[in-house]
Amino acid sequence: MTAGSAAAVVAGLTLVIGAAAPGQAVPVAATAGARPMLNCGAAATAPMAAATRTNTAAATESAPAPAVTGNAAQKLSYSLAPEAPIGLWSSSNVTLRTPVSKGTVRLDVTTQGFIADSLLMQRYDEKSHRWVDLDVRSVGSENPNKGRLSFPVSVAASPGRPATVALRVQAIDRPGRLAVAASVDDGHGHTYRAPTRSAVVDRPTTTVTGWPRGAGLVRGGAAKEFELTVKNTTKRAYPALNAGYSAYGQSGDRTVAPKDLVLQQYVPGHGWQRVSLVPGGCDPGMSAELIPTAKTPLAPGATTVYRMRLAVAGDAPLANVEAGVSVGAGDTSLSYQTLPFKIRAR
Repeated sequence: MTAGSAAAVVAGLTLVIGAAAPGQAVPVAATAGARPMLNCGAAATAPMAAATRTNTAAATESAPAPAVTGNAAQKLSYSLAPEAPIGLWSSSNVTLRTPVSKGTVRLDVTTQGFIADSLLMQRYDEKSHRWVDLDVRSVGSENPNKGRLSFPVSVAASPGRPATVALRVQAIDRPGRLAVAASVDDGHGHTYRAPTRSAVVDRPTTTVTGWPRGAGLVRGGAAKEFELTVKNTTKRAYPALNAGYSAYGQSGDRTVAPKDLVLQQYVPGHGWQRVSLVPGGCDPGMSAELIPTAKTPLAPGATTVYRMRLAVAGDAPLANVEAGVSVGAGDTSLSYQTLPFKIRAR
């Protein structure tokens, strides 16, 4: 296996941790628990390149609280939460104060720091009581930071009886900014536009301490201790935060197997606990879901620490190992940091 494909394995393994909390994250490529990798090859190298879209939510959901925006003089108003943390749904809505018959609402999206195709937007359907994906139209590969989403609408709205369509937005790629310009074709030859709204797209910060560049582990030797720290620097709580470890190594015809590495995690009140490494699905490699360090959502400003140590079995192959730790929210990857090391004889 080439170095490039090895890197693809490690990148892909970052997607195999965590389970989605209802209404919090749209699955990208994983299901619950530590399990085989589902993306392989080129697809694994860019897990956040484009959003995996579903036609409707899996089950019915209660209607969001109504929120009329704008004023009586505005035939179309649009609102967007000022912050859209990666992996969480953020509120948005369209308010109409003019009759619309078989019309179309369009949302022209401009992104900074990530591609528009990685953005998820849904509307709440009052009839089915489900969140439904908006229709997506690409504006061309030469403009990856622009996109257009739309949905049909027919309402008997007026200034005195406004009609609101609840929307929600989720970013699953990288931090940046999002701007949305809403317009509506009323089906009677008129197009109305609302002022552009913008949001900050952010995520918790992650840092690793105790793992130096060029780290080496001796076969049968002492374990090396390190820490992964996650701080919620957003203004929203993260209810489905999870973390994982992944590794790949090969020496000649032999690959580094789960039995060759001993990964432990310190759990307050329980001491050091062995964390099981599970083989990868389509390429030699392994991954582990770390033990949750908090039983409640990670509140804004709060910090959680994963304290780990890694040792190598005495009969492990001498190899360079590509490894890393990942943090996710539900099935959405938030970050991945490489922690390569070399297995040495002494």
